[in-house]
Amino acid sequence: MTPPPPRLLPLLEQFDFACERLLHRLAGPVMDSGDGAETKVEPLTDEEYFWEPVPGCWTVRRRADGPGPRAASLDGAGPWGRDAAPYPHPWPPPVTTLAWRLSHLTEMLSLRADHSAGSRSATRGNHPVSGDAAGAVAAFETGAAAWRGALLGADDAALDTVGYCAYPYGSDPEEPFLDIVWWVNQEVLHHGAEIALLRDLYRAGRAS
Repeated sequence: MTPPPPRLLPLLEQFDFACERLLHRLAGPVMDSGDGAETKVEPLTDEEYFWEPVPGCWTVRRRADGPGPRAASLDGAGPWGRDAAPYPHPWPPPVTTLAWRLSHLTEMLSLRADHSAGSRSATRGNHPVSGDAAGAVAAFETGAAAWRGALLGADDAALDTVGYCAYPYGSDPEEPFLDIVWWVNQEVLHHGAEIALLRDLYRAGRAS
């Protein structure tokens, strides 16, 4: 396989680090906070996956139950869906559960991989939503691997190609691929930090 373009390497390394850190934060058995000290981590449970830190959260729900407060639909395929609403979205934005954030990340990675190096036909409507913690963590890992594979298949010319990624739920068709790679990294970093905070809040609430 042709080596990745040199200017992609820092972003690829950042993506790998962000995903590895998030997966360790979710599934353990240990995580490194960045200072070399390992901390024991309990795997994410279903109770924590669905935990609502405040009333009225958007989350992942059984399709039969319908959308939650201020949501208009449940995105995804299968018996579970993720709260959603058409643009303009509700304001102020609903607080979202760990389940919602992890599902959002997984969908974004999986669909962008497909619209860069796959069939370019995947949609939110046919992307499955996980109804349990273990399935959600496994789905994230699969989505991250698919996006990484798409990155490894991009040559230097692809990085400058506008619309190389045809993901239909963002600005991808109007942006050079390198800008989309940067954007995906910041999505994993900032949602990963939110997920880590939710784990901290859940643990602190259980201890009080």
